[in-house]
Amino acid sequence: MNIETVREYCLSLPLVTEDFPFDETTLAFRIFGKIFAMIDLENTEWFVLKCDPEYAIDLRGEYPEISGAFHMNKKYWNQLNLYGNMPNSKIQGLIRHSYSEVVKKLTKKIKTEFEEITIVQE
Repeated sequence: MNIETVREYCLSLPLVTEDFPFDETTLAFRIFGKIFAMIDLENTEWFVLKCDPEYAIDLRGEYPEISGAFHMNKKYWNQLNLYGNMPNSKIQGLIRHSYSEVVKKLTKKIKTEFEEITIVQE
């Protein structure tokens, strides 16, 4: 999967926005203002995703392309080597997992708003 495909897939998820919160090269993808994915436009090899802590450990053991995210809390964040051999379908699944992890932690009020908006969009 290349950076353009990653970006398009992230933006295809409901209510996702993108911005550069840290500098002019680190692109972040958000849902309701909460980051679920990031990629450095100068080093597109690595893509950072939020992850359930137990699942993160399992993934790191199963895929050599996955490790704890540099400069992030490694308990909750993985980095994926996009130039490895991981199938695109697996990367897309991990993007959805990251997105879901963030949605799960939203307040009840925001979750209700999210559900109402996504129902209208369907």
